[in-house]
Order: sequence, then C-alpha cells, then structure tokens
Amino acid sequence: MNQMPGRCPPASRVGFTQKQGQYLAFIHAYTLILGRPPAEADLQRHFQVTPPSVHQMVLTLERAGLIHRQPRVARSIKVLVDPAVLPQLRPTAEQLVKSSVQRY
Repeated sequence: MNQMPGRCPPASRVGFTQKQGQYLAFIHAYTLILGRPPAEADLQRHFQVTPPSVHQMVLTLERAGLIHRQPRVARSIKVLVDPAVLPQLRPTAEQLVKSSVQRY
C-alpha cells in the first residue's frame, strides 16, 4: 500500500466487487450524513452480518487500497475512492419489507 491517504485512485483503476461497492457507499453516505465514519458495529447492523464478516471486509477493503484506517483510532475509516464511481447504496432485504402487522 504505497498510496497516500486522502488521494483518490482514478476511476479507471478502481476495481471492487458489488458487495465491496455497497460497503464503500455505506461508509461514504454514513460519513456525509453523520459527520463521522461508521464503527464496525454500524456496518454489522446495516448489512446484518456477523462481526467477523464485517472485520474481514474492512481488512479486504484496506488491503485493496479502497479505504484507509488509523491504527488504534476508533471510527477512522476513510474512503479513498472518488465518490463519483461509488454505486448507489441499495436498501437491505429487511429495509425493503414493510409490514403493517405489529410485532410482539
């Protein structure tokens, strides 16, 4: 990882899977809306996955040079990809299901 944090790779060199794109889009949107990056627990709640799954994805994104984190600093995830190349954030399956039935 010889990239400088804060530099966005050109769109032509950015390559990520659909799932990675959704994680990147969520991190970007969360940071814009709340003014701070999400914690891994926030990613876990949104994507409805286990903590190890989220952590592995964060490590994968970091190794690929798509995000940068500061060691031992909470909520330090920064997206290094130009926001223009990020996919649209799709709702999760649970967010799509709307019910008028009250849960007990």
